[in-house]
Amino acid sequence: MKLKLYVFGGAAMLLLVASIVVSMSIGSAGLPLRDVWGILVHQLPWMGGAEGKWDAGDIAIVTQLRLSRVLLAVMVGACLSLAGAGFQGVLRNPLADPFTLGVASGCAVGASFLILFGYQTVIGIWSIPLVAFITGIITLIIVFALSRARGAVNVETLILSGVIVQAFLGAFVTFMVSLSQGVVNEIMFWLMGSLSARGWEHVQLIFPFLIIGLPVLIRYSQPLNMFAFGERHAAYMGIDVERTKIIVLIVSTLLTAVAVSISGVVGFVGLVVPHLLRLLVGPDYRIIIPLSAVGGGIYLLWADTLARTALSPKEISLGVVTALIGAPFFAYLLYRRKVQRGGAL
Repeated sequence: MKLKLYVFGGAAMLLLVASIVVSMSIGSAGLPLRDVWGILVHQLPWMGGAEGKWDAGDIAIVTQLRLSRVLLAVMVGACLSLAGAGFQGVLRNPLADPFTLGVASGCAVGASFLILFGYQTVIGIWSIPLVAFITGIITLIIVFALSRARGAVNVETLILSGVIVQAFLGAFVTFMVSLSQGVVNEIMFWLMGSLSARGWEHVQLIFPFLIIGLPVLIRYSQPLNMFAFGERHAAYMGIDVERTKIIVLIVSTLLTAVAVSISGVVGFVGLVVPHLLRLLVGPDYRIIIPLSAVGGGIYLLWADTLARTALSPKEISLGVVTALIGAPFFAYLLYRRKVQRGGAL
């Protein structure tokens, strides 16, 4: 296991570094590579700074806009992918992720409500993440209640319940858009997803959640492996099933909430990345969870790079790019499960 983790982890980190280099090197401003990396190198403490060597506007583009956005894309992707891995591990369903379970839409409802009534800065930058987490947890409880039968959660109907709740919440957000006037564009941001107009304060906001959430999910990776054999088997192996489920689901929802509060509703990241990793490295969550953080960062970084450069200077919504990739993959998973079950979903 350790050898596989080191090999795939090292390859993933190299790919992440290469992706960051490429993404930092391109943009609508058309800065030469020499200037981009010269500015970055001169930000090192012993280099004396880049002021006076380059135009102040170019320095701001590289350090304040491009670098913060690249790091933010990596961390938002990592949070969403980790959340997807957590949901899939607990629910033993490869179709589960924050988007298909409706949790992302639930978080967006809370954010949209604050924006509509002008409360998004009541407690500073933490206002939206806190409310998004609360509405995300409520959404998760509702989805579980709808899929519960005879005292147990019916995994087969869980995704259907999530889709239903997601559709309802989407309609509710649309209703709030129709009520809004001056803030309609801000609410639409949550529906379409984007990392534009985000800066270093948002990097500082999401970083602690990622640093705390990743080790917690890694800590519960072995219990999630036991879940694959069923909750009863996991209990026989000494796993505290209910405690594991509660902690993993809360952490996954918290990661979703902070990501959605920054990027808006960006779908399918938590679905695509963990499942691709499962196909590549097998079902061991001790490998899947750490690689999900790296893989999710790579996935969303490339999606955001495509969103901001494909039709430059016009920017495509990030949620559109991830949906164009993720929706066909979701359809493939549904078809694959149908074939495996002999025609029944």
